[in-house]
Amino acid sequence: MLAILGFAAIITFLVLIISKKVSVITALVLVPIIFGFLAGISIPDLGKMAFDGIKQVAPTGIFLMFAVLYFAIMLDAGLFDKLVNFIINIVKGDPLMVIIGTAILTMIVHLDGDGTATFMIVISAFLPIYKKLKIKPLILPGIVALSVGPLHLVPWSGTSARAIATLNTDASHIFNPNIPSIFGGIVWVLFVAYVFGKGERKRLGKLKLNYKHGEDLTDIQLKLRRPKLLIINIILTVLLIFLLMEAYLPSAVLFVIFSMLALLINYPKPTDQQTVLKSHGTNIFMVSSMIFAAGIFSGILTGSKMIESMAIALVQFIPQQHANLLPVFTAITSMPASLLFTPDAYYFGVVPVISQAATQFGLDPLEIGRAALLGQMTVGFPLSPLTASTFLLIGMAEVELGDHQKFIFKWALGTSLVMTLVALLSGSIHI
Repeated sequence: MLAILGFAAIITFLVLIISKKVSVITALVLVPIIFGFLAGISIPDLGKMAFDGIKQVAPTGIFLMFAVLYFAIMLDAGLFDKLVNFIINIVKGDPLMVIIGTAILTMIVHLDGDGTATFMIVISAFLPIYKKLKIKPLILPGIVALSVGPLHLVPWSGTSARAIATLNTDASHIFNPNIPSIFGGIVWVLFVAYVFGKGERKRLGKLKLNYKHGEDLTDIQLKLRRPKLLIINIILTVLLIFLLMEAYLPSAVLFVIFSMLALLINYPKPTDQQTVLKSHGTNIFMVSSMIFAAGIFSGILTGSKMIESMAIALVQFIPQQHANLLPVFTAITSMPASLLFTPDAYYFGVVPVISQAATQFGLDPLEIGRAALLGQMTVGFPLSPLTASTFLLIGMAEVELGDHQKFIFKWALGTSLVMTLVALLSGSIHI
């Protein structure tokens, strides 16, 4: 019964946001509460589950609030102006080159496995170009979402770290066998970028892009530019990224500190600080409020045992005579599963159940981990409403979640299927 209610809650949520019947934040809060009532959970228990979910995402919410603020300050100060102009000079107004360039830059930036930083840097660099060339708005977040997928299998990403920890193994047994699949995914993404680019080149043609980033800024934006502080801002940003990678302090704390330093260095006058904070307040609120609403969603589904029941139901779905298909089944369903399960719920809840079932059927449980990583919160995380960085991606790209999911889902599923095929051919997983 709980599994049925869990799947019904997820489906209801997806239908509501894709059909735009209600806002995402409304659906994130009300859907789990309604299905919690249907499951017979009392109001006090629902409140506790929701608050537990909020507490769990609080560090992420604070992290994103101040990460958005930090990069917003750097955008206002003009940190990325030279990078954008450099890219403009290379692409020469060709939509095909712009879209392929987006994919390549995203992959390079995402070698650190941090989706949040990747989205901020790439969207900030390319959004003005996409607007100037009038490329379809959904293509930018779509191609960025696709491009981070294969690279998110790197062993230092949070997703891979969960899989490695759950299966009590190391990167050599999880990551190394999947390297051919990663390259397969990269080739597929570049192919999709080519398809998108050819379509936009046919629609728009090659344009003469007589444009220099910054020439269309408002008086207020020009006033906030700090070209003389460019070197200082670069040093500050490099230092921040270094400290994030070394994990000297929690990410949320680092961004709180560095956003305040950036604000003070670039805008020592309180009036200028207020201008910056007010101009980005709406975006910061939208991102952070989504995170806490998502916490309520995952908190109730987890606390009510709906997610656990869904995991068990998925395993029981496979007949014993077809147990050899378990790794392939895991791989094929891994990307869509990103819409159903948080990474913690999947890798600490679902994977142990499936891997234990695999062991009972005489299969290598590590194949389940490798199969799961071919889509679940790797290829799938930039589409999932359960991932904080998804809202950052769509927020910065100025598109709606439902539109983003409808546009890019089939292509992301294609990435996962191509990687699965390569995994079978290379022996990472078996039938």
